Amino acid sequence: MKTQSIDKLLEIHIEEMDLWVRRPYKNNFFEIVYVEKGSGYQCINQHEFEFREGNIFFLPPLDCHSFRLTSPSRFYFIRFTDHYFLNSENLTNYEVWFDKIAYVIANYNKVPGDIISSERERQYIVSNIKFIYQEYLANDSYSVSIITGVIASILNILARSIEKKYVDKANESDNRFGEIVRYINTHILDNEKLRLTNLSEKFGIAPSYFSEYFKKQAGISLADYILKSKLKIVETKILHTELSLKEIAFQMNFTDSSHLAKSFKKVYGMTAKEFKTNNHCCA
Repeated sequence: MKTQSIDKLLEIHIEEMDLWVRRPYKNNFFEIVYVEKGSGYQCINQHEFEFREGNIFFLPPLDCHSFRLTSPSRFYFIRFTDHYFLNSENLTNYEVWFDKIAYVIANYNKVPGDIISSERERQYIVSNIKFIYQEYLANDSYSVSIITGVIASILNILARSIEKKYVDKANESDNRFGEIVRYINTHILDNEKLRLTNLSEKFGIAPSYFSEYFKKQAGISLADYILKSKLKIVETKILHTELSLKEIAFQMNFTDSSHLAKSFKKVYGMTAKEFKTNNHCCA
């Protein structure tokens, strides 16, 4: 294993192994994993997905994950800390970037496994992961700025790929539903755009039928879908920022902190403080 650190913002290392060994650290924020060679199965929350050479995975916090190898494998791991997104010296608008990665984390579990939509994107990411690794080893006065710029483009591609996969999955039952899901998740912080009257008008579905249509496709009500999508982003802010519940409620367009606290406890069965205290990951 080769491991170095750049200002504790991220960590990049290469591992070659014949047998997966439980790693001795907690997944602080998230990881990008590139499989340079090898094959086997990725396990996320007790579900297995086959992997092979060339696959790229996104490993979010809270998920229990491991790999069951069927051939000798070589992995690139890029581990991010939350400081990467909360350090305004490295990102021109760190709040926007933190919200972007919170959006990716919130939607990843809808499409686990390899996340790249096209070979063109895959080759771009692979070449840039290798470039980042070399720059990481160089670790000079320019390295953080260079790596930050490259990571920004990779994250945009990952966000687009994840969105495309869950939209395509939603379209399997109805080709309008995927676009509805995309629209809701893209505008999850804009309460006006998520009003039933706006959604029904935009997608040409009668207001009297829209809620029934959505529940039939999603398996849950529109209100519950919106709330749970918001709370997935709230999770990330609770775990990886020092924001107060009042500040998070304001950012996420809840009525106030009391509204957010009640909604969180209803869905998770615990308070936000208990959630942060009890959080653990078994990576």
